[in-house]
Amino acid sequence: MTNKTNKPNARDKDPQKERELSLYENPIPSRELILEVMTEIGIPVKKNDLAIALDIKESELIFFEKRLRAMAREGQILINRKDILCISTKLSLIAGRVMGHPDGFGFLISDNKEDKDVFLSPREMSKVFNGDRVMIQITGQDRKGRLEGAIVEILDRANKVIVGRVVQNNGVTIVAAEDKRINQDILIPYNQDMQAEAGQVVEVEITTQPSLREKPMGKIIKVLGSYTDSGIEIEIALRKHHLPYQFSSEALSQANQYGDKIDQEAIKGRVDLRELPLVTIDGETARDFDDAVYAESIGNEWRLVVAIADVSSYVKIGSDLDKEALERGNSVYFPRRVIPMLPESLSNGLCSLNPNVDRLCMVCDMRIDAAGLVTSYEFYPSVMNSKARLTYTIVDEILNKNNEALTSQFSHVHDDLKQLQSVFKLLFNQRQKRGALEFDSTETSIVFTDNGKIDHIKPIYRNEAHRIIEECMLAANVCSAEFLLDKDVDALFRNHETPTEEKLENLRGFLVEFGLFLDGGNKPTVKHYGQLIDQVANRPDAHLLQTVLLRSMQQAVYSNQNKGHFGLAYESYTHFTSPIRRYPDLIVHRAIRAKVEQKKLNIKDIAQLGEHCSGTERRADEATRDVESWLKCYFMQDKIGETYDATVAGVTGFGLFVELDGIFIEGLLHVTELGNDYFTFDKSKHAMIGERTQLSFRLGDRLKVKVVRVDMETSKIDLSLVEAVGKVMLAKKATKTKNHSDRKRKTRKRK
Repeated sequence: MTNKTNKPNARDKDPQKERELSLYENPIPSRELILEVMTEIGIPVKKNDLAIALDIKESELIFFEKRLRAMAREGQILINRKDILCISTKLSLIAGRVMGHPDGFGFLISDNKEDKDVFLSPREMSKVFNGDRVMIQITGQDRKGRLEGAIVEILDRANKVIVGRVVQNNGVTIVAAEDKRINQDILIPYNQDMQAEAGQVVEVEITTQPSLREKPMGKIIKVLGSYTDSGIEIEIALRKHHLPYQFSSEALSQANQYGDKIDQEAIKGRVDLRELPLVTIDGETARDFDDAVYAESIGNEWRLVVAIADVSSYVKIGSDLDKEALERGNSVYFPRRVIPMLPESLSNGLCSLNPNVDRLCMVCDMRIDAAGLVTSYEFYPSVMNSKARLTYTIVDEILNKNNEALTSQFSHVHDDLKQLQSVFKLLFNQRQKRGALEFDSTETSIVFTDNGKIDHIKPIYRNEAHRIIEECMLAANVCSAEFLLDKDVDALFRNHETPTEEKLENLRGFLVEFGLFLDGGNKPTVKHYGQLIDQVANRPDAHLLQTVLLRSMQQAVYSNQNKGHFGLAYESYTHFTSPIRRYPDLIVHRAIRAKVEQKKLNIKDIAQLGEHCSGTERRADEATRDVESWLKCYFMQDKIGETYDATVAGVTGFGLFVELDGIFIEGLLHVTELGNDYFTFDKSKHAMIGERTQLSFRLGDRLKVKVVRVDMETSKIDLSLVEAVGKVMLAKKATKTKNHSDRKRKTRKRK
């Protein structure tokens, strides 16, 4: 189909012509040009007419139509039933993703991050599942003043397979989704239920998507087991959060073809560090070792070598291995099980810096002065041979506890560990001068019984060895970011922006109640935060105040634009040190290596890659939280009726989240359990306040609670209030005394 008029070819003015030429051998008009031409036409246009306007040839039609469908999926255009194309913005349509709520309503999260979320009524949500991509039209405001919309077009169905629990009622098999943001039950025809029994967890293939007139239907394709089965919680989480957990045969074949020893040809051209006493320092259960360290004094300076597994030598851009790694975005660490980003033959084998074997690596070789400042650095590909697999406990025992047995066992690296300790102290001193934030928080580890259930939960205490490795990795990551900026290399940065004005306003409103103030106006620095943390460090309510300060911060994300790292007080920062388990690190490795070797590297859609990797990180966090919540509920099933001392860890409009002392498990104290009063949630004060009594429950308050219910289906623990202590109890007592006095006066008057 060729434009036979004498008009200038529209494709000659394509604003992205060079980009399309670099990506495709036979480029077609870019999305930008398509939208520009549609705008010039000024009215909805037929597909054939648009093809003529863009001089689309017969051989290009299939690719042109594919691009139009992709634009429709992403909400840039709307294709109606008559195959007429419309620009979405001209129709005042908003494209985005549906986020469901367990109560039946939902929201549209717009593709345009500047747009506000739009409320979707239960009627609108009956057409879709959580996660579906749609286009909506604003219809007005709801009674709370929120924008309300109606779904005009469904762009993409996100849920082809759903994991859920079988419910059988009157001979009809129904599956309730494990993802409570999907509140429509799925109907299963009698001959497609695989004879699954009530209460079993199953995978369902959706055969009929929900609509205004039809309920969703599906067929059971796999019975996963029952709630009591060991590991069922992970099987649920994998499917609920759409985590890839099986490698393709092609990816596995690629990984296995490298064998278990490095190719001697691959060593050529690399700096040989096999004699350097590099060591790995990790946790006791770690199996993938992607970093090794070494330090030595040179005159008035120190040399710090951080060697990182050279994953980029094995995972090539565009390969099946690369596609799998990108889809996963990161490894996911569940209790007792890891879903790796790379096949184990690489993650635990050839890429892992295991002791006493040759391994390929990328090195950040730094010089550090007596003040703890990095004065110079160099990146280069290398080959190394780790001289010891150490743990944080072993290193701490050697350096700080004079453990003679361990010191003797690792005598060949003892002096090197002392050197590392010296470098760490210099780096840590700089960290304190910089004002990087440090919050006191308790991490926990779940200890399991032989049958895979929780035996107990114990706190994890960070020792100096943790800090040594942390400072070494931070130094290498900062050098990586500086290298990318200095060489103008396109890659991903790890950004942590300053708190928003809204969060700052809420924070300052809360601090006023305590006679405290945060300096810095609308742009406080990390030092302003640090000064406040130091100011409250010795107060009895320090934990409460630190928690509120932490919650005022933004979430760290990946982006191709450097915006600095607020919490760490760095002008630029990236992730370089964990390419075995994080895809952004692999991107950074590729970028640095290409520049070092003076090779051209073209990373496509780098901005979208940042968003994708930030999304997979959030997905992993949500999945691990779900698994831990499920395990904790299972652990608490036989604790109903028991009482615990506890601390208020969160305040919401429907009640208090309370952490139980000693077992590090949270439960819900519903607002109706707080006392004989109407309680109102004060967001700025992080408190629930009684209207009549003025009794307040606030973040950090101490309580005594009883476990009254454990719901495995929702992974929730319900509590009742036994006693409020400290400040809360005093308020309660005062109120009671006052009321009693009032009753006496009234009685005397009646007499």
